[in-house]
Amino acid sequence: MVLPSPVRLTADTNSHMAEKRSHTFTYHAFDSIVELNPEDSELLKEAEDALKDAYAPYSRFKVGAALRLENGAIHKGNNQENAAYPSGLCAERVALFHAMSANPGAIVSAIAIAAEPQDFDLTRIITPCGSCRQVMLEYEVNSASPMKVIMGSSKGQIIMVDSILSLLPLSFCETRLKK
Repeated sequence: MVLPSPVRLTADTNSHMAEKRSHTFTYHAFDSIVELNPEDSELLKEAEDALKDAYAPYSRFKVGAALRLENGAIHKGNNQENAAYPSGLCAERVALFHAMSANPGAIVSAIAIAAEPQDFDLTRIITPCGSCRQVMLEYEVNSASPMKVIMGSSKGQIIMVDSILSLLPLSFCETRLKK
């Protein structure tokens, strides 16, 4: 099983100028969807179902996301592309924005992400982009509750982290901006 290396942030400078530090994170690795608990397995299957309806005519890279609210409700989203590339949205944000617009203040307990490229074989697990990580962090911080992130496919390996903070080290989250 090939998995990403733990994140290591270091300052490689003259030893008398700065202290060298590192940051690591822990993740759960699974060889197959059958190793997941039933709730997480269902959520990943919902993400795979969501990717089928993705609008990805430019990249031909379909992504689906499914999230579970604390009350058990599941909301799905898929990537929505546009010829003016910055105008599109990733599956994770589509699912989050849909869920939060219908359920203001709800707590997201978990989100699953699956991808299916149409022009090549996927050889690694797909992780959320930086913009999605930042949006996920905002919801996690606002709810003061960790959001489990499940990344993978029912056809192969799966990685899971217990909080989006694991995927966004040294994150920007300034609660004092709220007035």
